[in-house]
Amino acid sequence: MRLIQCLHEDRLHAALVETETTVRLADTDTYHLARDAMASGRSLAEVVEARLTDTRLDYAELIDTGRLMPPLTHPDPAHCLVTGTGLTHLGSADARSAMHAKTQANEEDLTDSMRMFKLGVENGKPAAGEVGAQPEWFYKGDGDCVVPPEAPLPSPAFAQDGGEEPELAGLYLIDDDGRPRRLGFAVGNEFSDHVTERFNYLWLAHSKLRACSFGPELLIGSLPGHLEGVSRITRDGETLWQKPFLTGEDNMAHSLANLEHHHFKYPGFRRPGDVHVHFFGTATLSFADGIQPREGDRFEIEIPAFGRALRNPLTQETTNNDTDVSPL
Repeated sequence: MRLIQCLHEDRLHAALVETETTVRLADTDTYHLARDAMASGRSLAEVVEARLTDTRLDYAELIDTGRLMPPLTHPDPAHCLVTGTGLTHLGSADARSAMHAKTQANEEDLTDSMRMFKLGVENGKPAAGEVGAQPEWFYKGDGDCVVPPEAPLPSPAFAQDGGEEPELAGLYLIDDDGRPRRLGFAVGNEFSDHVTERFNYLWLAHSKLRACSFGPELLIGSLPGHLEGVSRITRDGETLWQKPFLTGEDNMAHSLANLEHHHFKYPGFRRPGDVHVHFFGTATLSFADGIQPREGDRFEIEIPAFGRALRNPLTQETTNNDTDVSPL
């Protein structure tokens, strides 16, 4: 089952993707469908089926009219936390071999990033009931940093770069007992400032405080262990850069369960009613191939199992917001 969210008659609705061209409206949004599932003890899929209406909409028209929304939102964006983890993917066979060769060097010769990667390779997939290695973790912002599919991704005026990161995102809602409940997964563009990050890894936190996008479709159900996708950038209607990528647990150093454990182990991330969007990392970046995106370029991230591709044009902000601090 795949869901989107869209605006219909000035209200936010979830909708079931029936075909490539048609979606069928539910009577409320994804957040409230999930709350219903928690309260009733039914699965999200069962609740969706029970609350579908007879209204069907044209998928392409939703895009053309700007009514396509992220597949999960919170009524109050401050109660949606957007986070992620890195150094989780093994990458291509060549990259993996190179990384493993480096991990045979003396410990003192390894960078902090390589030490973190090595920890994941050695103990990122613990046995059931055990806790594995702690991954890298970062914060992107609250729900206000999320841009709908097809909408522009803004790069701040102070940014040195605005580049795509094709990733899986896990979508969660905390139940009334403080337990994280996973609704499903979506394709994500985590979008970061790689020039800032490259200058000094201690600036990673700065590089991640950017907009992002995920969707357009929420995949409900089990996630295949092996997923193949394509990330591309188009410029003036032509493909500027394109590269396949692998994701899913078979291609990761960490299990999803281990990444989820190390995020939700903090009590502040188990506040009832909160939504969490958590990015699971990538191994493929246009930045690594020397690409410098510019205003008007369009990012496209596609994984066939997730339906329609995630597409966002890049826009460059030209002025900084007023950040002068004055005494009260």
